[in-house]
Amino acid sequence: MIIDPTPELIAKIIMTGFNKHYSLFRECSSGAKQRFEEMRWIDGQQAIKDRIQFYDDRVSETTAQLCDEFNAEGLAENIWQQTKLNYIGFLSEHRQPELAETFFNSVCCRILHRTYFHNDYIFVRPAVATEYIESNPPTYRCYYPTQINLKTSIRKIFLDFLWAKEFEDIDRDVDFILRTFMQHLIRLPKQEANFQIQVLGSAFYRNKATYVIGKVINGGMEYPFALPILHASSGKIYIDTIILDAWRISLLFSLSRAYFMVDMEVPSAYVQFLRTIMTNKSRSELYTMLGLGKQGKTMFYRDLVYHLHHSADQFIIAPGIRGLVMMVFTLPSYPYVFKIIKDVFGSSKEVDHETVRRKYQLVKQVDRVGRMADTLEFSHVALPRKRFSPELIDALHESAPSLIEEDGDNLVIKHAYIERRMQPLNLFLEEMTRAGDDEQIEHAVVEYGNAIRELAIANIFPGDMLWKNFGITRYGRVVFYDYDEIEYMTDCKFRRIPHPPDFEAEMAGKSWYSAAKNDVFPEEFATFLLTSEKIRAVFMRHHKDILEPGFWQATQEDIRQGVVRDFFPYPKSLRFCNRFS
Repeated sequence: MIIDPTPELIAKIIMTGFNKHYSLFRECSSGAKQRFEEMRWIDGQQAIKDRIQFYDDRVSETTAQLCDEFNAEGLAENIWQQTKLNYIGFLSEHRQPELAETFFNSVCCRILHRTYFHNDYIFVRPAVATEYIESNPPTYRCYYPTQINLKTSIRKIFLDFLWAKEFEDIDRDVDFILRTFMQHLIRLPKQEANFQIQVLGSAFYRNKATYVIGKVINGGMEYPFALPILHASSGKIYIDTIILDAWRISLLFSLSRAYFMVDMEVPSAYVQFLRTIMTNKSRSELYTMLGLGKQGKTMFYRDLVYHLHHSADQFIIAPGIRGLVMMVFTLPSYPYVFKIIKDVFGSSKEVDHETVRRKYQLVKQVDRVGRMADTLEFSHVALPRKRFSPELIDALHESAPSLIEEDGDNLVIKHAYIERRMQPLNLFLEEMTRAGDDEQIEHAVVEYGNAIRELAIANIFPGDMLWKNFGITRYGRVVFYDYDEIEYMTDCKFRRIPHPPDFEAEMAGKSWYSAAKNDVFPEEFATFLLTSEKIRAVFMRHHKDILEPGFWQATQEDIRQGVVRDFFPYPKSLRFCNRFS
Protein backbone atom coordinates (compact mmCIF):
# COMPACT_ATOMS: atom_id res chain seq x y z
CA MET A 1 0.00 0.00 0.00
CA ILE A 2 1.36 3.42 -0.99
CA ILE A 3 1.33 5.88 1.91
CA ASP A 4 2.21 9.54 2.10
CA PRO A 5 5.98 9.73 2.68
CA THR A 6 7.82 12.23 4.81
CA PRO A 7 11.58 12.82 4.77
CA GLU A 8 11.71 11.93 8.48
CA LEU A 9 10.06 8.55 7.89
CA ILE A 10 12.18 7.70 4.85
CA ALA A 11 15.36 8.55 6.78
CA LYS A 12 14.20 6.45 9.72
CA ILE A 13 13.53 3.41 7.51
CA ILE A 14 16.99 3.66 5.93
CA MET A 15 18.62 4.00 9.36
CA THR A 16 16.64 1.01 10.66
CA GLY A 17 17.89 -1.01 7.70
CA PHE A 18 21.49 -0.07 8.46
CA ASN A 19 21.19 -0.81 12.18
CA LYS A 20 19.81 -4.26 11.36
CA HIS A 21 22.72 -4.86 9.00
CA TYR A 22 25.41 -3.86 11.51
CA SER A 23 23.76 -5.83 14.30
CA LEU A 24 23.96 -8.98 12.15
CA PHE A 25 27.51 -8.08 11.10
CA ARG A 26 28.65 -7.79 14.72
CA GLU A 27 26.86 -10.98 15.73
CA CYS A 28 28.67 -12.91 12.99
CA SER A 29 32.03 -11.28 13.79
CA SER A 30 31.79 -11.80 17.55
CA GLY A 31 30.97 -15.47 16.93
CA ALA A 32 34.51 -15.93 15.61
CA LYS A 33 35.77 -16.19 19.21
CA GLN A 34 33.69 -19.29 19.93
CA ARG A 35 34.45 -20.80 16.53
CA PHE A 36 38.16 -20.36 17.26
CA GLU A 37 37.87 -21.87 20.72
CA GLU A 38 35.98 -24.87 19.35
CA MET A 39 38.27 -25.21 16.30
CA ARG A 40 35.33 -25.03 13.90
CA TRP A 41 37.42 -24.04 10.89
CA ILE A 42 34.89 -24.97 8.19
CA ASP A 43 32.20 -22.98 10.03
CA GLY A 44 34.57 -20.02 10.07
CA GLN A 45 35.01 -20.19 6.30
CA GLN A 46 31.24 -20.33 5.86
CA ALA A 47 30.77 -17.33 8.17
CA ILE A 48 33.05 -15.27 5.91
CA LYS A 49 30.86 -16.12 2.91
CA ASP A 50 27.64 -15.39 4.80
CA ARG A 51 28.86 -12.06 6.15
CA ILE A 52 29.73 -10.75 2.68
CA GLN A 53 26.11 -11.11 1.62
CA PHE A 54 24.61 -9.31 4.65
CA TYR A 55 25.08 -5.81 3.23
CA ASP A 56 23.45 -6.35 -0.15
CA ASP A 57 20.56 -8.23 1.48
CA ARG A 58 19.76 -5.35 3.81
CA VAL A 59 20.10 -2.74 1.03
CA SER A 60 17.70 -4.78 -1.10
CA GLU A 61 15.24 -5.12 1.79
CA THR A 62 15.30 -1.40 2.53
CA THR A 63 15.01 -0.40 -1.13
CA ALA A 64 12.06 -2.76 -1.61
CA GLN A 65 10.29 -1.35 1.45
CA LEU A 66 10.69 2.25 0.24
CA CYS A 67 9.49 1.39 -3.25
CA ASP A 68 6.52 -0.66 -2.05
CA GLU A 69 5.34 1.75 0.62
CA PHE A 70 6.23 5.13 -0.89
CA ASN A 71 6.69 4.62 -4.63
CA ALA A 72 10.16 5.99 -3.93
CA GLU A 73 11.22 6.29 -7.59
CA GLY A 74 8.59 9.00 -8.12
CA LEU A 75 9.32 11.21 -5.14
CA ALA A 76 10.13 14.88 -5.69
CA GLU A 77 13.72 16.14 -5.56
CA ASN A 78 13.15 18.21 -2.42
CA ILE A 79 11.94 15.07 -0.56
CA TRP A 80 15.29 13.38 -1.10
CA GLN A 81 17.26 16.47 -0.13
CA GLN A 82 15.26 16.75 3.09
CA THR A 83 15.67 13.02 3.68
CA LYS A 84 19.43 13.41 3.69
CA LEU A 85 19.22 16.30 6.17
CA ASN A 86 16.97 14.26 8.46
CA TYR A 87 19.34 11.30 8.19
CA ILE A 88 22.27 13.48 9.28
CA GLY A 89 20.32 14.15 12.47
CA PHE A 90 20.43 10.41 13.29
CA LEU A 91 24.22 10.36 12.88
CA SER A 92 25.26 12.80 15.60
CA GLU A 93 25.43 10.16 18.36
CA HIS A 94 25.86 7.11 16.14
CA ARG A 95 28.80 4.74 16.73
CA GLN A 96 29.19 3.89 13.01
CA PRO A 97 28.23 7.13 11.21
CA GLU A 98 30.55 6.61 8.24
CA LEU A 99 29.09 3.14 7.59
CA ALA A 100 25.55 4.50 7.93
CA GLU A 101 26.33 7.19 5.34
CA THR A 102 27.54 4.55 2.91
CA PHE A 103 24.40 2.49 3.50
CA PHE A 104 22.28 5.58 2.73
CA ASN A 105 24.22 6.05 -0.51
CA SER A 106 23.69 2.41 -1.51
CA VAL A 107 19.93 2.64 -1.02
CA CYS A 108 19.64 5.96 -2.83
CA CYS A 109 21.77 4.77 -5.74
CA ARG A 110 19.34 1.87 -6.22
CA ILE A 111 16.44 4.33 -6.49
CA LEU A 112 17.74 7.61 -7.92
CA HIS A 113 19.13 8.30 -11.38
CA ARG A 114 22.85 8.88 -11.68
CA THR A 115 22.27 12.63 -12.18
CA TYR A 116 21.47 12.79 -8.45
CA PHE A 117 24.82 11.31 -7.42
CA HIS A 118 26.19 14.49 -5.88
CA ASN A 119 26.43 15.89 -2.39
CA ASP A 120 22.95 17.47 -2.33
CA TYR A 121 21.36 14.02 -2.33
CA ILE A 122 23.96 11.48 -1.19
CA PHE A 123 27.09 11.55 0.95
CA VAL A 124 29.77 12.28 -1.65
CA ARG A 125 31.63 13.86 1.26
CA PRO A 126 31.22 12.69 4.87
CA ALA A 127 28.89 14.82 6.95
CA VAL A 128 29.93 13.60 10.41
CA ALA A 129 33.44 13.35 11.82
CA THR A 130 34.52 9.94 13.14
CA GLU A 131 37.30 11.12 15.44
CA TYR A 132 36.89 10.65 19.19
CA ILE A 133 33.74 8.54 19.06
CA GLU A 134 33.58 6.80 22.42
CA SER A 135 32.90 3.09 22.73
CA ASN A 136 32.06 0.99 25.74
CA PRO A 137 34.31 -0.77 26.56
CA PRO A 138 37.07 1.45 25.12
CA THR A 139 38.58 0.53 21.74
CA TYR A 140 41.93 -0.36 23.29
CA ARG A 141 43.16 -1.36 26.73
CA CYS A 142 46.21 0.19 28.41
CA TYR A 143 48.73 -1.67 30.57
CA TYR A 144 51.33 0.08 32.73
CA PRO A 145 54.30 -2.17 33.43
CA THR A 146 55.87 0.35 35.83
CA GLN A 147 52.99 -0.25 38.25
CA ILE A 148 53.55 -4.03 38.16
CA ASN A 149 56.36 -5.98 36.55
CA LEU A 150 56.64 -6.37 32.77
CA LYS A 151 56.06 -10.13 32.65
CA THR A 152 52.88 -9.85 34.69
CA SER A 153 51.60 -7.06 32.40
CA ILE A 154 52.19 -9.11 29.25
CA ARG A 155 50.61 -12.18 30.82
CA LYS A 156 47.55 -10.12 31.76
CA ILE A 157 47.15 -8.89 28.16
CA PHE A 158 46.32 -12.42 27.01
CA LEU A 159 44.26 -13.46 30.00
CA ASP A 160 42.05 -10.38 29.55
CA PHE A 161 40.73 -11.81 26.26
CA LEU A 162 38.99 -14.49 28.34
CA TRP A 163 39.46 -17.35 25.89
CA ALA A 164 37.78 -20.54 27.04
CA LYS A 165 40.88 -22.51 26.07
CA GLU A 166 43.78 -22.77 28.49
CA PHE A 167 47.27 -21.70 27.41
CA GLU A 168 49.71 -24.55 26.94
CA ASP A 169 52.49 -22.64 28.74
CA ILE A 170 51.88 -18.91 28.92
CA ASP A 171 54.98 -18.20 31.05
CA ARG A 172 57.19 -19.86 28.40
CA ASP A 173 55.53 -17.80 25.66
CA VAL A 174 55.91 -14.54 27.62
CA ASP A 175 59.62 -15.28 28.02
CA PHE A 176 59.86 -15.84 24.25
CA ILE A 177 58.12 -12.52 23.64
CA LEU A 178 60.53 -10.63 25.88
CA ARG A 179 63.62 -12.32 24.42
CA THR A 180 62.48 -11.55 20.87
CA PHE A 181 61.64 -7.94 21.73
CA MET A 182 65.04 -7.36 23.31
CA GLN A 183 66.80 -8.91 20.30
CA HIS A 184 64.78 -6.63 18.03
CA LEU A 185 65.76 -3.47 19.94
CA ILE A 186 69.40 -4.58 20.43
CA ARG A 187 69.39 -2.73 23.75
CA LEU A 188 66.47 -1.97 26.04
CA PRO A 189 65.77 1.79 26.29
CA LYS A 190 65.20 3.58 29.57
CA GLN A 191 61.60 3.44 30.72
CA GLU A 192 59.99 6.87 30.37
CA ALA A 193 57.13 8.21 32.49
CA ASN A 194 54.56 7.38 29.81
CA PHE A 195 55.72 3.77 29.30
CA GLN A 196 52.62 1.74 28.43
CA ILE A 197 51.26 -1.03 26.25
CA GLN A 198 48.09 -0.37 24.21
CA VAL A 199 46.16 -3.38 22.89
CA LEU A 200 43.04 -3.37 20.72
CA GLY A 201 40.15 -4.75 22.75
CA SER A 202 38.96 -7.34 20.23
CA ALA A 203 41.20 -10.04 18.83
CA PHE A 204 41.46 -10.44 15.04
CA TYR A 205 40.25 -13.85 13.87
CA ARG A 206 41.14 -15.42 10.53
CA ASN A 207 41.50 -19.01 9.37
CA LYS A 208 42.96 -21.08 12.25
CA ALA A 209 44.58 -18.17 14.08
CA THR A 210 43.68 -15.18 16.18
CA TYR A 211 45.87 -12.09 16.46
CA VAL A 212 46.43 -9.67 19.34
CA ILE A 213 47.44 -6.29 17.92
CA GLY A 214 48.85 -3.31 19.77
CA LYS A 215 51.87 -1.11 20.39
CA VAL A 216 54.34 -0.21 23.12
CA ILE A 217 54.71 3.51 23.85
CA ASN A 218 57.83 4.81 25.56
CA GLY A 219 58.64 8.51 25.45
CA GLY A 220 58.34 9.63 21.84
CA MET A 221 58.80 6.12 20.46
CA GLU A 222 56.12 3.62 19.44
CA TYR A 223 56.78 -0.08 18.81
CA PRO A 224 53.95 -1.94 17.03
CA PHE A 225 53.37 -5.66 17.47
CA ALA A 226 51.09 -8.47 16.36
CA LEU A 227 50.88 -11.76 18.24
CA PRO A 228 49.34 -14.79 16.48
CA ILE A 229 47.76 -17.43 18.70
CA LEU A 230 47.22 -20.99 17.51
CA HIS A 231 45.96 -24.32 18.79
CA ALA A 232 48.44 -26.95 19.95
CA SER A 233 47.91 -30.65 19.25
CA SER A 234 46.94 -30.95 22.92
CA GLY A 235 43.89 -28.75 22.27
CA LYS A 236 45.34 -25.90 24.31
CA ILE A 237 46.44 -22.60 22.76
CA TYR A 238 49.86 -20.98 22.48
CA ILE A 239 51.51 -17.79 21.20
CA ASP A 240 53.25 -18.65 17.94
CA THR A 241 55.48 -15.57 17.57
CA ILE A 242 55.63 -11.80 17.89
CA ILE A 243 55.75 -9.69 14.72
CA LEU A 244 57.51 -6.40 15.36
CA ASP A 245 58.19 -4.89 11.93
CA ALA A 246 55.44 -2.56 10.75
CA TRP A 247 55.85 -3.78 7.16
CA ARG A 248 55.36 -7.39 8.26
CA ILE A 249 52.25 -6.42 10.22
CA SER A 250 51.08 -4.66 7.05
CA LEU A 251 51.32 -7.99 5.20
CA LEU A 252 48.79 -9.47 7.64
CA PHE A 253 46.35 -6.91 6.22
CA SER A 254 47.18 -7.61 2.58
CA LEU A 255 44.14 -7.67 0.28
CA SER A 256 45.39 -11.01 -1.02
CA ARG A 257 44.28 -12.62 2.25
CA ALA A 258 40.89 -13.43 3.78
CA TYR A 259 39.08 -10.71 5.71
CA PHE A 260 39.39 -10.58 9.49
CA MET A 261 36.55 -11.21 11.91
CA VAL A 262 36.67 -8.47 14.57
CA ASP A 263 33.94 -7.36 16.96
CA MET A 264 33.94 -3.55 16.74
CA GLU A 265 31.45 -1.11 18.19
CA VAL A 266 33.36 1.82 16.66
CA PRO A 267 35.12 0.60 13.50
CA SER A 268 36.59 4.02 12.71
CA ALA A 269 38.53 3.86 15.99
CA TYR A 270 40.01 0.49 14.99
CA VAL A 271 41.02 1.90 11.62
CA GLN A 272 42.58 4.96 13.26
CA PHE A 273 44.58 2.79 15.69
CA LEU A 274 45.76 0.49 12.91
CA ARG A 275 46.89 3.46 10.83
CA THR A 276 49.24 4.54 13.63
CA ILE A 277 50.92 1.16 13.11
CA MET A 278 50.65 0.88 9.32
CA THR A 279 51.02 4.40 8.01
CA ASN A 280 51.31 3.14 4.41
CA LYS A 281 47.88 1.48 4.52
CA SER A 282 44.94 3.49 3.26
CA ARG A 283 41.71 3.65 5.22
CA SER A 284 40.07 1.97 2.26
CA GLU A 285 42.27 -1.11 2.58
CA LEU A 286 41.85 -1.33 6.34
CA TYR A 287 38.06 -1.07 6.25
CA THR A 288 38.02 -3.77 3.57
CA MET A 289 40.25 -6.11 5.57
CA LEU A 290 37.97 -5.67 8.58
CA GLY A 291 35.14 -7.08 6.47
CA LEU A 292 33.60 -3.67 5.69
CA GLY A 293 34.06 -3.85 1.94
CA LYS A 294 31.38 -1.29 1.02
CA GLN A 295 33.04 1.29 3.25
CA GLY A 296 36.35 0.38 1.65
CA LYS A 297 34.82 1.15 -1.75
CA THR A 298 33.49 4.49 -0.51
CA MET A 299 36.87 5.52 0.85
CA PHE A 300 38.64 4.33 -2.29
CA TYR A 301 36.37 6.35 -4.58
CA ARG A 302 36.82 9.49 -2.47
CA ASP A 303 40.60 8.99 -2.57
CA LEU A 304 40.49 8.48 -6.35
CA VAL A 305 38.45 11.65 -6.95
CA TYR A 306 40.84 13.59 -4.71
CA HIS A 307 43.85 12.18 -6.58
CA LEU A 308 42.34 13.06 -9.98
CA HIS A 309 41.84 16.64 -8.78
CA HIS A 310 45.53 16.86 -7.83
CA SER A 311 47.10 15.10 -10.82
CA ALA A 312 47.22 15.53 -14.59
CA ASP A 313 48.35 12.23 -16.16
CA GLN A 314 46.05 10.13 -18.33
CA PHE A 315 44.56 6.66 -18.02
CA ILE A 316 46.35 4.32 -20.41
CA ILE A 317 46.11 0.70 -21.51
CA ALA A 318 47.94 -1.39 -18.90
CA PRO A 319 51.33 -2.78 -20.00
CA GLY A 320 51.55 -6.49 -20.75
CA ILE A 321 49.88 -9.05 -22.98
CA ARG A 322 46.27 -8.13 -23.76
CA GLY A 323 43.74 -10.46 -22.15
CA LEU A 324 41.06 -12.38 -24.03
CA VAL A 325 38.34 -11.64 -21.46
CA MET A 326 39.27 -8.43 -19.63
CA MET A 327 40.22 -4.98 -20.89
CA VAL A 328 42.72 -3.50 -18.40
CA PHE A 329 43.77 0.12 -18.02
CA THR A 330 45.61 2.13 -15.38
CA LEU A 331 46.55 5.61 -14.24
CA PRO A 332 50.37 5.65 -13.95
CA SER A 333 50.34 7.99 -10.92
CA TYR A 334 47.83 5.78 -9.02
CA PRO A 335 48.74 2.24 -7.85
CA TYR A 336 45.66 0.43 -9.20
CA VAL A 337 44.41 -1.19 -12.38
CA PHE A 338 40.85 -1.00 -13.74
CA LYS A 339 39.44 -4.13 -15.38
CA ILE A 340 36.27 -4.35 -17.45
CA ILE A 341 34.78 -7.43 -19.09
CA LYS A 342 34.97 -7.34 -22.88
CA ASP A 343 31.80 -7.63 -24.93
CA VAL A 344 33.26 -10.46 -27.02
CA PHE A 345 35.85 -12.90 -25.70
CA GLY A 346 38.68 -14.61 -27.50
CA SER A 347 37.66 -17.76 -29.39
CA SER A 348 39.46 -20.02 -26.90
CA LYS A 349 37.37 -18.80 -23.95
CA GLU A 350 34.24 -20.79 -23.10
CA VAL A 351 32.72 -18.45 -20.49
CA ASP A 352 30.14 -15.67 -20.53
CA HIS A 353 29.79 -12.37 -18.66
CA GLU A 354 27.74 -13.83 -15.82
CA THR A 355 30.24 -16.65 -15.28
CA VAL A 356 33.12 -14.18 -15.06
CA ARG A 357 31.24 -12.14 -12.45
CA ARG A 358 30.58 -15.28 -10.42
CA LYS A 359 34.28 -16.16 -10.50
CA TYR A 360 35.25 -12.74 -9.17
CA GLN A 361 32.64 -13.03 -6.41
CA LEU A 362 33.97 -16.47 -5.51
CA VAL A 363 37.40 -14.96 -4.86
CA LYS A 364 35.93 -12.75 -2.13
CA GLN A 365 34.37 -15.76 -0.40
CA VAL A 366 37.36 -18.11 -0.20
CA ASP A 367 40.59 -18.08 1.74
CA ARG A 368 42.94 -16.22 -0.62
CA VAL A 369 45.98 -17.44 1.39
CA GLY A 370 48.01 -14.44 0.25
CA ARG A 371 47.92 -15.66 -3.35
CA MET A 372 44.89 -13.98 -4.98
CA ALA A 373 44.36 -10.25 -5.36
CA ASP A 374 41.10 -8.93 -3.93
CA THR A 375 39.04 -6.62 -6.13
CA LEU A 376 36.72 -3.67 -5.58
CA GLU A 377 33.65 -3.95 -7.80
CA PHE A 378 32.09 -0.70 -9.05
CA SER A 379 29.07 0.19 -11.17
CA HIS A 380 28.48 3.43 -13.11
CA VAL A 381 31.81 5.07 -12.28
CA ALA A 382 31.99 8.54 -13.83
CA LEU A 383 35.54 9.66 -14.68
CA PRO A 384 36.74 12.77 -16.55
CA ARG A 385 36.90 11.89 -20.25
CA LYS A 386 39.86 14.21 -20.83
CA ARG A 387 41.93 12.00 -18.52
CA PHE A 388 41.66 9.04 -20.94
CA SER A 389 44.30 8.70 -23.62
CA PRO A 390 42.97 8.57 -27.21
CA GLU A 391 44.34 5.04 -27.60
CA LEU A 392 42.43 3.90 -24.52
CA ILE A 393 39.20 5.55 -25.66
CA ASP A 394 39.48 3.73 -28.99
CA ALA A 395 40.24 0.42 -27.26
CA LEU A 396 37.25 0.77 -24.91
CA HIS A 397 34.88 1.50 -27.79
CA GLU A 398 36.27 -1.47 -29.67
CA SER A 399 36.42 -4.03 -26.81
CA ALA A 400 33.55 -3.10 -24.48
CA PRO A 401 31.16 -0.56 -26.07
CA SER A 402 28.23 -1.86 -23.99
CA LEU A 403 30.01 -0.96 -20.74
CA ILE A 404 30.89 2.65 -21.48
CA GLU A 405 28.75 5.74 -21.88
CA GLU A 406 29.75 9.27 -22.83
CA ASP A 407 28.01 11.77 -20.56
CA GLY A 408 29.10 15.35 -21.15
CA ASP A 409 32.64 15.72 -19.84
CA ASN A 410 32.57 12.29 -18.20
CA LEU A 411 33.12 8.78 -19.39
CA VAL A 412 30.88 6.43 -17.42
CA ILE A 413 32.17 2.88 -16.84
CA LYS A 414 29.06 0.79 -16.20
CA HIS A 415 30.90 -2.06 -14.49
CA ALA A 416 34.54 -2.42 -13.42
CA TYR A 417 36.86 -4.29 -11.09
CA ILE A 418 39.72 -2.43 -9.46
CA GLU A 419 42.86 -4.13 -8.11
CA ARG A 420 46.22 -3.15 -6.70
CA ARG A 421 48.71 -2.82 -9.54
CA MET A 422 51.47 -5.43 -9.76
CA GLN A 423 54.17 -6.12 -12.31
CA PRO A 424 53.04 -9.04 -14.50
CA LEU A 425 55.23 -12.04 -13.77
CA ASN A 426 56.08 -12.64 -17.45
CA LEU A 427 57.40 -9.08 -17.77
CA PHE A 428 59.38 -9.45 -14.55
CA LEU A 429 60.99 -12.68 -15.77
CA GLU A 430 61.84 -11.09 -19.13
CA GLU A 431 63.43 -8.13 -17.33
CA MET A 432 65.47 -10.37 -15.02
CA THR A 433 66.55 -12.56 -17.94
CA ARG A 434 67.85 -9.50 -19.82
CA ALA A 435 69.65 -8.39 -16.66
CA GLY A 436 71.11 -11.88 -16.13
CA ASP A 437 69.78 -11.91 -12.56
CA ASP A 438 69.55 -15.66 -11.93
CA GLU A 439 68.79 -15.15 -8.22
CA GLN A 440 65.64 -13.14 -8.94
CA ILE A 441 64.55 -15.62 -11.63
CA GLU A 442 64.92 -18.50 -9.16
CA HIS A 443 62.99 -16.60 -6.48
CA ALA A 444 60.13 -15.74 -8.84
CA VAL A 445 59.79 -19.28 -10.24
CA VAL A 446 59.85 -20.81 -6.74
CA GLU A 447 57.22 -18.27 -5.63
CA TYR A 448 55.10 -19.06 -8.69
CA GLY A 449 55.08 -22.76 -7.84
CA ASN A 450 54.36 -22.03 -4.19
CA ALA A 451 51.40 -19.86 -5.22
CA ILE A 452 49.94 -22.72 -7.27
CA ARG A 453 50.45 -25.18 -4.40
CA GLU A 454 48.87 -22.93 -1.79
CA LEU A 455 45.90 -22.10 -4.00
CA ALA A 456 45.35 -25.81 -4.56
CA ILE A 457 45.45 -26.52 -0.82
CA ALA A 458 42.85 -23.74 -0.40
CA ASN A 459 40.61 -25.57 -2.92
CA ILE A 460 41.32 -23.26 -5.87
CA PHE A 461 42.55 -24.42 -9.26
CA PRO A 462 43.74 -21.35 -11.24
CA GLY A 463 42.76 -22.75 -14.61
CA ASP A 464 44.87 -20.54 -16.84
CA MET A 465 48.32 -20.74 -15.25
CA LEU A 466 50.25 -18.66 -17.79
CA TRP A 467 52.90 -16.41 -16.26
CA LYS A 468 51.04 -13.31 -17.49
CA ASN A 469 48.12 -14.10 -15.16
CA PHE A 470 50.33 -13.74 -12.09
CA GLY A 471 51.92 -10.62 -10.68
CA ILE A 472 54.82 -9.96 -8.34
CA THR A 473 54.33 -7.58 -5.42
CA ARG A 474 56.80 -5.04 -4.06
CA TYR A 475 57.67 -7.60 -1.37
CA GLY A 476 58.54 -10.22 -4.00
CA ARG A 477 55.45 -12.35 -3.46
CA VAL A 478 53.73 -13.92 -6.48
CA VAL A 479 49.96 -13.37 -6.61
CA PHE A 480 47.33 -14.65 -9.07
CA TYR A 481 44.90 -12.10 -10.56
CA ASP A 482 43.08 -13.55 -13.59
CA TYR A 483 39.95 -15.33 -12.42
CA ASP A 484 37.82 -16.13 -15.47
CA GLU A 485 38.88 -19.81 -15.48
CA ILE A 486 39.26 -20.61 -11.79
CA GLU A 487 37.48 -23.66 -10.40
CA TYR A 488 37.16 -25.35 -7.06
CA MET A 489 39.74 -28.12 -6.88
CA THR A 490 37.00 -30.53 -5.89
CA ASP A 491 35.16 -29.82 -9.16
CA CYS A 492 38.14 -30.86 -11.30
CA LYS A 493 39.25 -34.29 -12.46
CA PHE A 494 43.02 -34.59 -12.71
CA ARG A 495 44.05 -37.26 -15.18
CA ARG A 496 47.20 -38.74 -16.64
CA ILE A 497 47.45 -38.59 -20.41
CA PRO A 498 46.71 -42.11 -21.71
CA HIS A 499 49.31 -43.83 -23.85
CA PRO A 500 48.67 -43.46 -27.59
CA PRO A 501 47.23 -46.57 -29.22
CA ASP A 502 49.85 -46.48 -31.98
CA PHE A 503 52.62 -44.36 -33.52
CA GLU A 504 50.28 -42.79 -36.08
CA ALA A 505 47.94 -41.54 -33.34
CA GLU A 506 50.88 -40.05 -31.42
CA MET A 507 52.13 -38.19 -34.50
CA ALA A 508 48.67 -36.99 -35.59
CA GLY A 509 47.86 -33.29 -35.45
CA LYS A 510 44.97 -33.76 -33.02
CA SER A 511 44.71 -35.42 -29.61
CA TRP A 512 44.10 -39.18 -29.44
CA TYR A 513 42.26 -38.90 -26.13
CA SER A 514 38.98 -37.27 -25.14
CA ALA A 515 38.58 -34.65 -22.42
CA ALA A 516 35.48 -33.55 -20.53
CA LYS A 517 34.97 -29.91 -19.52
CA ASN A 518 36.64 -30.18 -16.09
CA ASP A 519 39.31 -32.73 -17.02
CA VAL A 520 42.83 -31.47 -16.30
CA PHE A 521 46.06 -33.08 -17.55
CA PRO A 522 48.95 -31.68 -15.45
CA GLU A 523 51.55 -33.16 -17.82
CA GLU A 524 50.41 -30.60 -20.39
CA PHE A 525 51.42 -27.67 -18.18
CA ALA A 526 55.07 -27.95 -19.18
CA THR A 527 54.24 -27.41 -22.86
CA PHE A 528 53.11 -23.81 -22.42
CA LEU A 529 54.86 -22.88 -19.14
CA LEU A 530 58.41 -24.15 -19.53
CA THR A 531 59.53 -22.86 -22.91
CA SER A 532 62.66 -21.22 -21.42
CA GLU A 533 65.44 -23.66 -20.53
CA LYS A 534 66.54 -21.54 -17.56
CA ILE A 535 63.02 -21.34 -16.13
CA ARG A 536 62.41 -25.03 -16.85
CA ALA A 537 65.55 -26.01 -14.87
CA VAL A 538 64.44 -23.99 -11.81
CA PHE A 539 60.86 -25.24 -11.98
CA MET A 540 61.88 -28.90 -12.27
CA ARG A 541 64.22 -28.55 -9.26
CA HIS A 542 61.48 -27.20 -6.99
CA HIS A 543 58.07 -28.03 -8.40
CA LYS A 544 58.32 -31.08 -10.64
CA ASP A 545 55.46 -32.80 -8.81
CA ILE A 546 53.01 -30.09 -9.98
CA LEU A 547 53.28 -31.72 -13.42
CA GLU A 548 51.99 -35.02 -12.02
CA PRO A 549 48.33 -35.89 -11.34
CA GLY A 550 49.33 -37.41 -7.99
CA PHE A 551 49.97 -34.02 -6.36
CA TRP A 552 46.56 -32.71 -7.37
CA GLN A 553 44.69 -35.89 -6.49
CA ALA A 554 46.29 -36.07 -3.02
CA THR A 555 45.42 -32.41 -2.41
CA GLN A 556 41.81 -33.06 -3.47
CA GLU A 557 41.58 -35.96 -1.03
CA ASP A 558 42.76 -33.78 1.87
CA ILE A 559 40.12 -31.17 1.01
CA ARG A 560 37.37 -33.79 0.84
CA GLN A 561 38.47 -35.15 4.22
CA GLY A 562 37.99 -31.67 5.74
CA VAL A 563 41.70 -31.02 6.30
CA VAL A 564 42.32 -27.28 6.79
CA ARG A 565 46.00 -26.47 6.48
CA ASP A 566 47.91 -23.75 8.29
CA PHE A 567 48.98 -20.77 6.17
CA PHE A 568 51.46 -18.51 7.94
CA PRO A 569 51.36 -14.87 6.78
CA TYR A 570 54.89 -14.49 8.16
CA PRO A 571 58.12 -16.46 7.66
CA LYS A 572 58.24 -19.78 9.51
CA SER A 573 61.69 -18.76 10.73
CA LEU A 574 59.99 -16.20 13.01
CA ARG A 575 57.98 -18.83 14.86
CA PHE A 576 59.09 -19.36 18.46
CA CYS A 577 59.31 -23.12 17.85
CA ASN A 578 62.02 -22.43 15.26
CA ARG A 579 63.74 -19.50 16.97
CA PHE A 580 64.09 -21.11 20.38
CA SER A 581 64.06 -24.86 19.69
